[in-house]
Amino acid sequence: MSSEGRIHAVGHTEQNAALASRVAAQFAESAKLKLDASQVLVGPLTRAGILMAEALRQGGKVLACGNGGSAADAQHFAAELVNRFEMERPPLAAVALTTDTSTLTSIANDYAYAQIFSKQVRALGRRGDVLLAISTSGNSANVIEAMSVARELGLRTVALTGNGGGKMAALLGADDVHVCVPHKTTARIQEVHLLALHCICDGIDFQLFGAKPR
Repeated sequence: MSSEGRIHAVGHTEQNAALASRVAAQFAESAKLKLDASQVLVGPLTRAGILMAEALRQGGKVLACGNGGSAADAQHFAAELVNRFEMERPPLAAVALTTDTSTLTSIANDYAYAQIFSKQVRALGRRGDVLLAISTSGNSANVIEAMSVARELGLRTVALTGNGGGKMAALLGADDVHVCVPHKTTARIQEVHLLALHCICDGIDFQLFGAKPR
C-alpha cells in the first residue's frame, strides 16, 4: 500500500471511530432523557390515559394531529387504537387528521395551511372527544388552531410538546393534559413522544380490557 493509501486508511478508521462515538453518545443521551423524563411525565401520562379511556368508554373518539415526524406519530397512535397495541381487543375509535391528502390540500389551497386540522376538528369533533395535539416546539400554528376549535366545541386536549411547551401550554385548561418533554432537541423529544404514546396505549388497554400488569 502506498503512503497515500495508508494515510487514507488511517483517516477512514479515525472517522469511523468518531462516528461510532457519536452513535453511542446519542444512545446514551436518549436513555438518560427517558429516565429523567419519567420523573415528571408519569403523572401527566397517567392522566392522559384516564382521559382517553373514559372518552372511548363513553363512545367518543381521539382525533390526532401534528406535522412532519409528529404527523407520523399521530398516524402511529391512531393505528394502535384502531387495530391493536399489544393485546387482542376490539378496535377503538381514533382518527389521524394528517392522512387525507385531498382534504389537507384543499383546505391549504382554498383557505390557509394553519386551518388544515382545525376545519377537520370542527367537522368531526364532538363534545366528549379528545384531541391529541403533537408539536415538539409547542408552536405549530395549525395545531394551535385545532386546539382552539377543540376548546370551543368542548373537546379536551392531550398536548405532547417539548422545550417548555411553547404557545400551546397557555391554551390548555384545567381539564386538559400537558405532556411536555424536558428537552430542547427535536430528535430527543420525538423519541420520548413515541414512548409516551405507547404508555398511553398501554394505559387505555389496561383500563378498558384489563391488560396484564407490567
